[in-house]
Amino acid sequence: MGNNILASHAKWGQKHAMVFIPEHAEKFRFRRSALFMPASNARALEKARTLSCDTLIFDLEDAVADDARGTAHENLLTLVKGEEFGGRERVIRVSAYGSPTFSEDLAVALACQPDAILLPKVEQAGTIAEVANLAGSDGPIPAPGLWTPAIWAMIETPMALLNLREICAASKRLSCLVVGPNDLAKATGTSMEQGRDAMLPWLMMIIAAARAHGQSVLDGVYNNFRDIDGLAAECAQGASMGFDGKTLIHPSQI
Repeated sequence: MGNNILASHAKWGQKHAMVFIPEHAEKFRFRRSALFMPASNARALEKARTLSCDTLIFDLEDAVADDARGTAHENLLTLVKGEEFGGRERVIRVSAYGSPTFSEDLAVALACQPDAILLPKVEQAGTIAEVANLAGSDGPIPAPGLWTPAIWAMIETPMALLNLREICAASKRLSCLVVGPNDLAKATGTSMEQGRDAMLPWLMMIIAAARAHGQSVLDGVYNNFRDIDGLAAECAQGASMGFDGKTLIHPSQI
């Protein structure tokens, strides 16, 4: 079963040997595998240095309970800040804009100087513009030696689908869209028990919007990390649809 994943990963790399590169990208990056890691788990963050994924997403949202947020912040500042993780792309997902924990999450994330800030539950263009302004990143990538993060956006609600054009055009610093299939299914009442066929039109909308605005786009997570064959099939489907890569929830999925 593991060979299926490797074969799918290899095909993805071949397919995207000339992967779509946003015009403002500071350098070429593969984003075939983007692993969510709970920022509250110090052991997981230590292990991140040894993983073979292209992108590490240190999570302050879904994976972190409110009573563990302080620990998560401390972990990021002590284990992630200043670390290059072998050249892997470093992204921090903060809590939703406007939530009680957003401001502190963003302050900690910016202190760590990641490659990008991932915003969950984006529904309006104004959210992207405001966060880009707060992060001092509403413009082209600066000259070497100066740092501002890219902005990534989770697309995971019906309103986000309706506002895709405006969201994608909100800031030059928005560089990647990430599908949130679980929240999207919940918000729309869509069943995914028999797969995600009902969601495919929405996924293609997200891909088209990203491409029209010069942005990368990542497929959503596959929930059953023990189902390697199912993951391989969904990876192959995502590659054929045009996704640049897939978000993951467990190291065994890389």
